[in-house]
Parts: sequence; structure tokens; C-alpha cells
Amino acid sequence: MVLTLQIALIVTSLLLILLVLLHRGRGGGLSSLFGGGMQSSLSGSSVVEKNLDRVTLFVGSVWIICVIGLGLLVKVI
Repeated sequence: MVLTLQIALIVTSLLLILLVLLHRGRGGGLSSLFGGGMQSSLSGSSVVEKNLDRVTLFVGSVWIICVIGLGLLVKVI
């Protein structure tokens, strides 16, 4: 059980990093380094942003559940 939660934690951590980096930048941070500062006609779809927000929140909640579950299992063992 611990191994399963550890693997899920690693996978969700990597997914969370990727999803956060995919969000549109509000300023000139890391997103403008990779060309996010340029405006294009394809970026700016509100449906895509909403879906990306939903997926990010879901993966974040799975990550939190994995962290709490691992903490409880390690405490018991």
C-alpha cells in the first residue's frame, strides 16, 4: 500500500508541475521565457483555461490525498 501511494505521489507531483507550467502567465515570469509573452490568436480560449484549471485542481487534490495517506500509513508502521 505504501509503495502504491509513493508511486502515485511521484506521478501526481510530475503532473502537477507540468500542469502549473502550462497555465498562461499573468506577467513576465517563466511563461515569457518559453514564448508565452507573445500573444497569438490560438491562446486565450476560456474553455481550455477552465478545463486546465479543473484538471490542475483534481491532480492537486489527489496529490494532497496521497500525502495525507502516506503520512498516516508511516505513522502506523
